[in-house]
Amino acid sequence: MIYLDYQATTPLAPEAFEAMLPWLRDSHANPHSSHAPGRAAKAAVEVAREQVVGLLPAEGSLAFTSGATEALNWAIKGTVGPIVTIATEHAAVVDTVEALGRQGRAVTVLPVGRDGLVDLAAAERAIVPGTGLVAAMLVNNEIGVIQPITALADLAHKAGALMLCDAVQGYGRVPIPDGCDMIAVSAHKIHGPKGIGALWVRNGVVLEPLIHGGRQEGLGRSGTLSPALCAGFGVAAQMMAERADSDRAHVERLFGMARQQFGPGWTINGSTAHRYPGNLNMRCEGLDVARLMSDLRDIAFSAGSACASGSGRSSHVLRAIGLNEAQARSSIRIGFGRYTTEEELVTAIDRIMAAAATQQVTP
Repeated sequence: MIYLDYQATTPLAPEAFEAMLPWLRDSHANPHSSHAPGRAAKAAVEVAREQVVGLLPAEGSLAFTSGATEALNWAIKGTVGPIVTIATEHAAVVDTVEALGRQGRAVTVLPVGRDGLVDLAAAERAIVPGTGLVAAMLVNNEIGVIQPITALADLAHKAGALMLCDAVQGYGRVPIPDGCDMIAVSAHKIHGPKGIGALWVRNGVVLEPLIHGGRQEGLGRSGTLSPALCAGFGVAAQMMAERADSDRAHVERLFGMARQQFGPGWTINGSTAHRYPGNLNMRCEGLDVARLMSDLRDIAFSAGSACASGSGRSSHVLRAIGLNEAQARSSIRIGFGRYTTEEELVTAIDRIMAAAATQQVTP
């Protein structure tokens, strides 16, 4: 199997796996217990917290969650006032604000251009005094476009609003602007384990709890933490920091190879200038992507967002950048990173091109 779906999830780093093992095999104490084994588990959690915070702005607190979906729900539902967000946000944001809109909370969804970038003029008109929250994704999970978070945060703060950044795809890969008031991240997007994420909150920002109970986390999140998951997340974050330069160079090299290999008949969806290079979302006119994926079962790539798989709907992100239904359904997403080899990528693209040719699609 050639794995090219890094936006859906990343392979677990061996270092993260080793950090988790003792807490899965040898130690079972509740990290919120006051006895010695509990205190040892708590210490492991706090080490992990510092490792995760190391890639985030200073002067804030971090609470572990079950994942980024919980973190985003908490950040949105824990605030008050009108919400401004972007049409290409992840379903964890889009569906949450839609649900709040049905309950009477004012919601404005900003458009994007064909490059996938938010219309800042529309944002300035929408983010007015009285706005409670601006929510935007740093790196889009489907098309890799990097949004102007700093500019949006400036508009939010001028209006007296909070700025929420969904940094799931950008955390550890691209700089996170200091202007954010809340930042959601996820472990399994950075070679950590599934089932754990975090919400970073700037000092002075107070959120209503999303989950009520024992309030084990300092920011008010309730629920028993897993020391194993925390340890894996922490080491994965530490590896992202230590390998930042080599990972970046490797991904940029793979991106250049991939663009050249596909050739001019394939069109990149979204901006080519403002994007994370480990995400290559492309379309080929007339391509039957469902058939392509069936023909290439030993290559893992995506027809769109992994979260929308099986829904029967084309990508809302691709529709938002102006693609028609046929164009959206002729698009594929290839994601690569630290553990992708040049040979794997070239082999996969050659086979994708050959399979497309059997459909009499001539890019």
